[in-house]
Amino acid sequence: MAIKKTTPKPKAKPTKPKSTEKKGFFGQFMRFFWKAFMWFNIISLFFVVLYKFVPVPFTPLMAIRYFENSADGKDIETQHDWVPLEDISKNLQKAVIASEDGRFFEHSGFDFKAIQKAAVGNFKGRKLKGGSTITQQTAKNVFLWQGRSYIRKGLEAYYTFLIELIWGKERILEVYLNSIEMGDGIYGAQAATQHWHNRDCKSLTRMQAAGIAAILPNPRKFKPNGSAYISNKQAKIARYILMTKLKY
Repeated sequence: MAIKKTTPKPKAKPTKPKSTEKKGFFGQFMRFFWKAFMWFNIISLFFVVLYKFVPVPFTPLMAIRYFENSADGKDIETQHDWVPLEDISKNLQKAVIASEDGRFFEHSGFDFKAIQKAAVGNFKGRKLKGGSTITQQTAKNVFLWQGRSYIRKGLEAYYTFLIELIWGKERILEVYLNSIEMGDGIYGAQAATQHWHNRDCKSLTRMQAAGIAAILPNPRKFKPNGSAYISNKQAKIARYILMTKLKY
């Protein structure tokens, strides 16, 4: 009698539990997130340290404005000439502090009194104000983009802390005055002075410096001595220049 041979059934491959698959995906995601976080910190710290010693060649805002003007069919040349702080009129240094951040030398990057005051004014329905310091504006201008998103504000706080810690007040003011937008396609004190007054920024008078500071933070909309509003603001800033001291 023939014996019927039975072929053994192939063993089924063990299936990974779904929980293990989820853990594997979560682990990969966390590793990717951690690496991205570490690289971001390394790169950002590198540029903050670099710009403590090296002039900032261009800013994200310059690139944004270039593409905006190109899209609108405007042929506007970017004017940006870096000069050391000692070659920038002390009148202009005092003017931007008086206009934009009167407690610049007292705070550590964040003026919480100004923020609180702005928040109260905004809550009461007044014109929106941000309470940004010169340090915060510098962080935004040099490293970030324009906008009001929570992500950008968070990154702005991060860079504000870094540049206050690494640069110090003198360097922050120097970078600010060399990078800030002071007209359509005009960036920095030297380019602004040559454009508006056809002279070197070291020789700015008190009223001229007050006029340039008066058009901030809307330099594409206003011009020095261009309206009664700017003239009144200019006169007010000129008075504050006499009371402002440079503490560096």
